[in-house]
Amino acid sequence: MSFAELLTQGQVERVHEGSLEILEEVGLMVRYAPARDLFRVHGCAVDSETNRVKFPRAVVEKYIKVLPPKFTFHARDPKYDKTIPDDSPVIVTGSSAPDILDPVTGVERRAVIADIVHIAHLIQELPAYDMFSVSVLADDAPANQFTLARLYPAMKYCSKPIRITSKDLPDARDILQLAYLVAGSEEAYREHPFITHHYCPVVSPLTMDHLSTEAVMFFAEQGLPVYPTIVPNAGLTSPMSLLGTLAQGNAEFLAAACLMQMVREGTQLIYATLPTVADMRTGAYASGGIECGMLHMAHAQMAHFYNVPYGGYIGLTNSKINDAQSGYETGLSTMAGLLAGMDMMNMGGLVEALKTFDFAKAVIDDEVAQMLKRMKRGLEFSEENLAVEVIKKIGPGGSFIVEPHTIKRMKTAGLLTKLSDRDTRSQWTKKGAQDIHARAMVKVREILAKPSSTLFSEEVEERIRAHFTDLITAEMEVPEGLQIVSS
Repeated sequence: MSFAELLTQGQVERVHEGSLEILEEVGLMVRYAPARDLFRVHGCAVDSETNRVKFPRAVVEKYIKVLPPKFTFHARDPKYDKTIPDDSPVIVTGSSAPDILDPVTGVERRAVIADIVHIAHLIQELPAYDMFSVSVLADDAPANQFTLARLYPAMKYCSKPIRITSKDLPDARDILQLAYLVAGSEEAYREHPFITHHYCPVVSPLTMDHLSTEAVMFFAEQGLPVYPTIVPNAGLTSPMSLLGTLAQGNAEFLAAACLMQMVREGTQLIYATLPTVADMRTGAYASGGIECGMLHMAHAQMAHFYNVPYGGYIGLTNSKINDAQSGYETGLSTMAGLLAGMDMMNMGGLVEALKTFDFAKAVIDDEVAQMLKRMKRGLEFSEENLAVEVIKKIGPGGSFIVEPHTIKRMKTAGLLTKLSDRDTRSQWTKKGAQDIHARAMVKVREILAKPSSTLFSEEVEERIRAHFTDLITAEMEVPEGLQIVSS
């Protein structure tokens, strides 16, 4: 499959040159002292008074050459392992929303641990999702379990790859200890590390923070899966032009990539971004704007230039509900990203500019993702599919409906959608005249009524409880009002 391009090869090279110029002449403010020390050892110019680090062109070019071309997401159940770009596009949920639309009342509220249980089970059962990036925070998490209270139910109810972020180094060590207990030993986990760690070490414009930079360095040093995301916002934290935002964001990625390779050469990473343009009438975070899709297309070209996997947050919406705005903002940007060659899409389940999770949207986005994956398959060129001999056989005025060629492909050539309505109006009316949100909620009820197939064994639970004696239990109960009532 060839990719759509917004930039010519010459323009890509000019963006690259501009990014090198930014890194060499402006540099980044690096707040984490060990990172500054590492940059200094590897040939960067470090100003100890301002904490400014400048990157000589030769240093950046050296580490660009060693960036690995692939990244693997491991799963607790290895059958769900995915490697990009080989298995592209990998579909991931959006993550860390503080709020949720209550699946019973439809009213926004703070997310809690029980919601993570239900979401993890939902994502396990929805076929197009390849990875669960824990979708919400947990307002009821004990103070000493900020991340564990999210990670434990996520792993318990979803055996696909899990992506998580820690708040500090002690928190990161707790994550690893939980992973070792689930795997059976530290050695077993390191052979198949089923948690992917994710951070935003670069805060636009051109600043490396403390805690996220520390975490990226820690996991890179450990040889465990970790990658950074770059998040420029045109007009606020990057220039008010798409090209300027691209150049700055690309420079920020190169700085993070150099850091990771300096820690451990050969560390896998993803060129990951969440680029947006601010609505300057209000300063609103316009994550649903078409410019987000355009910037993803351009960053994908830069990733291809460096021969590294590319992905990020896309398909976002500023809408508060599952309406036409939600649909076209998600659909337009994800299609743009797919055509440009995105390998990973964090696109599932969030409304209100990443602030709120909605169960119905997660189900709808699963169907959108199935369409994207069908698009990626393409026309599957072969003489048999070209069907010239079949066309000759049927001839003018004939019918293909009972032909073996048709029967063989009737379930695969076209995506047989489950939510998208294709009935006549009279059929649709007889079935209750439901919109897609209502149909998606029927699917949510069906999935939540199914028992989990991914629970830890008693032996694993005992190991976990012996170490984390006060860890939350996270039992799954269908919320009252969502139960399926037998007729």
